[in-house]
Amino acid sequence: MSETEAKDVQTEPAAPAKPASKKKEKRVVKMPYERRKALYGYGFIALWFVGTVIWFLYPLLNSLMYSFMNVTPEVGGPQGEWVGLKNYAYVFGGDQYYSRYLASVLWETTWKTPLILIFSLFIAVILNQKFKGRTFARAVFFLPVIIATGPVYNIINGDISRSGASSAGQFSTMFSTDLMGELFQFLGIYGLNDHMQTAVEAVSNNIFGIVWNAGIQILIFLAALQNIPTSAREAAQMEGATAWEYFWKITLPYVSPMILACLIFTVIDSFTAPDNLVMGRVLSMQSDWQYG
Repeated sequence: MSETEAKDVQTEPAAPAKPASKKKEKRVVKMPYERRKALYGYGFIALWFVGTVIWFLYPLLNSLMYSFMNVTPEVGGPQGEWVGLKNYAYVFGGDQYYSRYLASVLWETTWKTPLILIFSLFIAVILNQKFKGRTFARAVFFLPVIIATGPVYNIINGDISRSGASSAGQFSTMFSTDLMGELFQFLGIYGLNDHMQTAVEAVSNNIFGIVWNAGIQILIFLAALQNIPTSAREAAQMEGATAWEYFWKITLPYVSPMILACLIFTVIDSFTAPDNLVMGRVLSMQSDWQYG
C-alpha cells in the first residue's frame, strides 16, 4: 500500500457510535390527594356498608315485603300469599290493642325525650368539671348502657317501680294539697294543680327509666363539651362572664349540633325499648301461630 493510500485510510472519519438503547421508563400515575383521601374513607366504611346491606337493608326489605303478605309456616319454610294492605287495615282498624298502645308510646316519647335530653346535658356539664371521683361518676352513669339487656332491664325496672310506688304516692299527695293550690293562686296561676300532679306522678314513676336511658346521650354531650376550645373559656373569663352566661353564649351553641343526634337516638331507642308496649305486642304475636 502506497503512502497516499495509507493517508486516505487514516483520514476517513470514524463511524458514529450507536446510541445506547434507552430503557423504557415506567409511567407512575400520581393520584390527587383529595381522591386518595376519598378512597381511604371508602375503604374504612366498606365493612360497615357491607354489614348494613346484608344485616339491615336486606332484612328490612324482606320485612316490608312480608307486611303485604299472609305468611304461614310450612314444612319447607314460610309461604306467603299476597294480600295487599289487608294487614295494615287490620293493625289500625281491627286490632283493639295496637292503636291504643301506639298512642301511649307516642305520648310517652313526646314528654320523656325532652327530659332525657335536658338531664343528659345537665349531667354532662357536671361530669365535665374537675372533681374527685369524676372517672367513677362517669362509669356509674354509663353502666346501664353495658348491662341494658331486655331481661335485666325488666327485672330492675320492676323492682324499682314496686319500691318507688310509695314515694310516688307521697309526691302526688304533696302536689294535691291545698297548700300548692294556694301557692298557685298567689302566683296568679289557676287550674294547674291537677296537671302538675299528673306531671309529677309521671316523672317520679319514670325517673329510673330516664336515668337508665341517658347513658349514650351523656357520652355524646360530654364529647361535645370537651371539644370546646380553651381559648373560648379564657376569653369569657377575661370578659367577666358568669357561669350562666357562659352556658347560654358558649356551651349551648357548641353542643347544639349534637342535640339533633341525641334527639334522633332517643326517639329510636324509645320505639325499640324492651318495655315498649308496641314492641311487646309485636313480639307476642310472633309466637302466635295464627300470625305465623
